[in-house]
Amino acid sequence: MTLGCNHTIHKSHHHFGWDNSFNPRLMIASGDTVEFKTTDSSGGQLSPSATVADIAKLDFGKINPVSGPIYIAEAEPGDAVKVTILGYSASGWGWTANIPGFGLLADQFKDPALHIWKYEKGLGSPASFNAGARIPLRPFCGTIGLAPGEAGHHSVVPPRRVGGNMDIRDMAEGTELWLPVEVAGGLFSVGDTHAAQGDGEVCGTAIESQMDIGLKFDLVKDAKLAYPRYFIPHRGEDPRGKKGWDATTGIGTDLFTGARDAVKGMVDLLCRRHNLSAVDAYMLCSVAGDLKISEIVDQPNWVVSFYFPRAVFE
Repeated sequence: MTLGCNHTIHKSHHHFGWDNSFNPRLMIASGDTVEFKTTDSSGGQLSPSATVADIAKLDFGKINPVSGPIYIAEAEPGDAVKVTILGYSASGWGWTANIPGFGLLADQFKDPALHIWKYEKGLGSPASFNAGARIPLRPFCGTIGLAPGEAGHHSVVPPRRVGGNMDIRDMAEGTELWLPVEVAGGLFSVGDTHAAQGDGEVCGTAIESQMDIGLKFDLVKDAKLAYPRYFIPHRGEDPRGKKGWDATTGIGTDLFTGARDAVKGMVDLLCRRHNLSAVDAYMLCSVAGDLKISEIVDQPNWVVSFYFPRAVFE
């Protein structure tokens, strides 16, 4: 697939963790498009010929590299960067692993496991796990975000209010994502591409697969977002979704608080967009929206998303 963007960030232009002192690899203007060449979340340590013995050899300091950062001109704290996902160019292979000590049931699954996937680069057919299990493919990026405002080096593992390792499976082609800006220029990076994943990513890995990504960037001044929000044009065959879905998020150390923040974000959005009272928006959320755990393994922070169908008003 040809992504046809204005700029390119090469695979070697990556970093580990988040740090707002990292020098940008590229400076762009609102409206520009960028193709990101990424590597897989192992940082190239696993290959199509890898075996389960390679899991024990992983250098976790090289896990989850992200390509970037890029500086968006005129972006300032309080603004938002709208990121439109234009498309993915897939590599045709990936891996899923059980990594000891990682995952929702890490206390029950203590031994390493590894499955190497081969799939059609055109994504036209499901990927085979074994003779009986086939997984439909829907590429997305697990890690997509801006630099945090807090100084110093921060782990890439937990997601934050500026995005990061959110592992939201709907970061697929056509999705529009709004990220809150905490530092001048935003300092955007992306990586951790997946060929498929279930909500929650419960064992800690998806079909981890190197891909190139095309993204478009638009600056939204004075957005004052509490957490990332996004719009997806479709979500399966759900009849409510014929006009797409808006989604708001809550990110933090407590799922209940995250759920409250996600719903509050949607109540606020519906009030602003449709001139509703807060209680009317709240009741509509209860009868038409869906609360989902998007990520529950990247401790200490979890991601809860609340989806609301635009068809309710269109």
